[in-house]
Amino acid sequence: MRRPLRVAVVARSVFPLHGYGGLERHVFDLVRHLERAGVQVTLITRPRSRRQVHMAAPFESSVQVMTVPYRTFPFAGRKGTTILDRSTAYPLFGERAGRLAAELVNQGKVDIVHGLGASVLGYARRRKHAAAPLVMNPQGLEEFGATDPGRARAKRVAYLPLRRAVIACAKAADRVIATDRVLEPAVLLHLQVPKEKVRIIPNAIDLEAIDRGARPGDARRVRDTAGLGARDTVLLSVGRLEANKGFDVLLDALGALQAHGAPLTGKWKWVLVGDGPRRRALEQRIARMRLQDRVLMPGRLPDPDLHAWYDAATLFVHPTLYEGSSLVTLEAMSHRRAIVASNAGGLADKVKPGINGWLVAPGQPAELAAAISGALARPEQLARFGDASRAIVEREFAWPAVTQQLLAVYEELLGARLYSGRP
Repeated sequence: MRRPLRVAVVARSVFPLHGYGGLERHVFDLVRHLERAGVQVTLITRPRSRRQVHMAAPFESSVQVMTVPYRTFPFAGRKGTTILDRSTAYPLFGERAGRLAAELVNQGKVDIVHGLGASVLGYARRRKHAAAPLVMNPQGLEEFGATDPGRARAKRVAYLPLRRAVIACAKAADRVIATDRVLEPAVLLHLQVPKEKVRIIPNAIDLEAIDRGARPGDARRVRDTAGLGARDTVLLSVGRLEANKGFDVLLDALGALQAHGAPLTGKWKWVLVGDGPRRRALEQRIARMRLQDRVLMPGRLPDPDLHAWYDAATLFVHPTLYEGSSLVTLEAMSHRRAIVASNAGGLADKVKPGINGWLVAPGQPAELAAAISGALARPEQLARFGDASRAIVEREFAWPAVTQQLLAVYEELLGARLYSGRP
């Protein structure tokens, strides 16, 4: 009698327990879609953050959630995002979480371990005594400077403990996931694994959830609230307000466009959704540039309002200096938006110049301004590019397609379809 495939997903963060970042949403969707495909999932993560609203049942009842401590050191930061925290508390969490995964394997409760980053360090160190295959997703390789070449050396030094932990996990893994084609060389270089171990499986987007969130009339509602008419221009950006997201670069580009007039004539606004440590500095720059009337910073928004702004946008602009896979860009594409983005990280796998958008060099306000100007000068092209964006997501980045790719990797490692749980 066939039984379901049993997978332990190990990650330091997951939505809604620990916030709303790219990793958190990815793990949340990964667990849900594996469960929908008939997989029995055990999620190993850290306890719920005190700052998050409690959700008693974020997953289906068949998903077992197990937590291990994540103890942040003094001065390392409370959010698990600082360099010091990620080089101290995170590897220690990975040791504990991976050890728990090994115990489940040895008890015969898990067939595959699927780890995110250094979260499976303890399992990697016990591979000789734990027989279940290990699939490891290193995510954006930020700790190696792989997606930020200008700061690669500094990051390699600061992230040395975490870097060693991630390499140990990758070397112990049976398969290592590269989330984008352009990141495969970085995976091979930094993780020191043979090419035959690597599989390209993109981070995915939940189109069903996005389509449910796109309610008729919401785009007009948020435009009305911002004092914008149906024909006014909305440039939309979404992301955590950090230096690496390049929002200062976009401000410089907008200042240049404003000074030269066209194509930003008439009423227009840059809507920047998100919050973070750079908020005050950005607000001060906006005031110095006298762009207060042109910029709206609503902070982090609930899903209905975020989806409304995607639908209300004329153009989505992602000026990031470095990047992993950029789920916000996939969200904008799902809403049929044309994209102007930096040619950083995995964005080149999503934004196709001449098809659904424009790519510019990171950190170059003049190039960014030229791309925005060119996009807005041909409004008839934006709708065609937006339709192409949606088609790219449906074909390559929707969760049903990506889940099947993951199941194929699991089956490859187990050597049989017996445990897939699929018809």
